[in-house]
Amino acid sequence: MLGVAITLLIIDAIILIVFVLLQSGKSAGLSGAISGGAEQLFGKQKARGLDLVLHRGTIITGVLFFVLTFAIAYII
Repeated sequence: MLGVAITLLIIDAIILIVFVLLQSGKSAGLSGAISGGAEQLFGKQKARGLDLVLHRGTIITGVLFFVLTFAIAYII
């Protein structure tokens, strides 16, 4: 049981790293920090297409990572 959980944790960690690295940057320098931050704050800029899939995948794999980590700690 422990071996299966650790294997799933390693696979999940690799997938999480890939999801984070594939996401596009949210700002374009100083001008992006000023104007882009306001757009993101008020919800004018929403993720679409591949960015939406990567965003949701990151959330799901992140939650699964913590669940598996706590499960392994409980098993040990």
